[in-house]
Amino acid sequence: MEPTHGRGAQFYVTAIIVFGAIFFAGFAVGERFVSPVQKISTLEGKEASAGVKNTADFTPFWTAWNVLNEKYVPATTTAVASDQQKVWGAIEGLTSSVNDPYTVFFPPDEAKMFESEISGHFEGVGMEIGVKDDTLTVIAPLKGTPAERAGIRPGDKILKINEEVSTTLRVDEAVKLIRGKKGTEVTLTLYREGRKEPFDLKVMRDVINTPTLETEVKQGKTASSDGTTETGSGLLRSGIFVIRLFSFSATSPRLFRDALREFVETGSNKLLLDLRGNPGGYLEAAVDMASWFLPPGATIVTEDAGAKGARNVHRSRGYDVFNDSLKMVILVNGGSASASEILAGALQQHGIAKLVGTQTFGKGSVQELVKITPDTSLKVTVARWLTPNGISISLKGITPDIEVKLTPDDVEKKRDPQMDKAIELLTK
Repeated sequence: MEPTHGRGAQFYVTAIIVFGAIFFAGFAVGERFVSPVQKISTLEGKEASAGVKNTADFTPFWTAWNVLNEKYVPATTTAVASDQQKVWGAIEGLTSSVNDPYTVFFPPDEAKMFESEISGHFEGVGMEIGVKDDTLTVIAPLKGTPAERAGIRPGDKILKINEEVSTTLRVDEAVKLIRGKKGTEVTLTLYREGRKEPFDLKVMRDVINTPTLETEVKQGKTASSDGTTETGSGLLRSGIFVIRLFSFSATSPRLFRDALREFVETGSNKLLLDLRGNPGGYLEAAVDMASWFLPPGATIVTEDAGAKGARNVHRSRGYDVFNDSLKMVILVNGGSASASEILAGALQQHGIAKLVGTQTFGKGSVQELVKITPDTSLKVTVARWLTPNGISISLKGITPDIEVKLTPDDVEKKRDPQMDKAIELLTK
């Protein structure tokens, strides 16, 4: 079957996309990743001063270096740092001076840990964290992980990690404290909106396998022309097809395509995409998914490098296989970040879908992973994301068309007013 770019009278998908090999585990040069990595490049073997104008006086640095080497006496014999460790520490200090929580240097051990996290297979509690309003914040717990089972929610503020105050920690420092071997426990002191006091939550670490997608048909009854109620295939045609997307992994475009094919086979025209608690992933995955709904060349997101580079517009590949009978709602919340915000913002601003829920997280910066040496790397913010309307995602995230909050009482009683509102809109 070949892609069709028109909007015919029928409602169908007519394209099979063949994807090349994309390696999610590890790093491929040029791969674009929205959170935490946008792309990978290398500076290995290059002189530090090559092509760089330096106006700083490095005399104080070398003076401090010599003082440490000549005078420092460690409290214990095991506390001696090698010259190479001092270099790593100096780069970490240089990185922290830019005051950006997403710009981080990874020494050898941390670089290995970061690579295992990107692969989607690691030991820890299973949640995405970031800095919001200058406070370490849970973006979202991943589905089926210890963090979700323990009751951690998007927007929870992390005040302490095992009694260590975390409000001044960088994201990478906090991750090192939270992650650990399967079967060990970490205690998080959290502040949650709606609760008067902070509280402690113990979470047992486990092996984390990042999930991607699941589907469901929410069946509803509808009256036929003769006054009877439809059953069987009629229920499917009148039902709402739900796609819950948990991450934008390397395999998610294929899984999303398969889910859309399943949606079309039901005969329904009502699609509900649930991006709540989805912290993001590959940019290319978000672009590919948006392309199923948009004509060729439509702007999906713009990469703005400010004064340091030109704007790079990421446009629809133009699969555009749905006609005007499509009714679509996207659910978002404070745990929807990065690639989730790109996809939701594009489909909202092009008039394809209505957004229901609460304000998204606002993770709209672009990171590049630069290999400094074969076993160290620097993750540096190089640009910011702008929606098709030119709005910076980092400023405040994406605002839903219809705000519906989820209260603590809703969670306790397993009510979902956000889902209820989306169903109401789709069945009008």
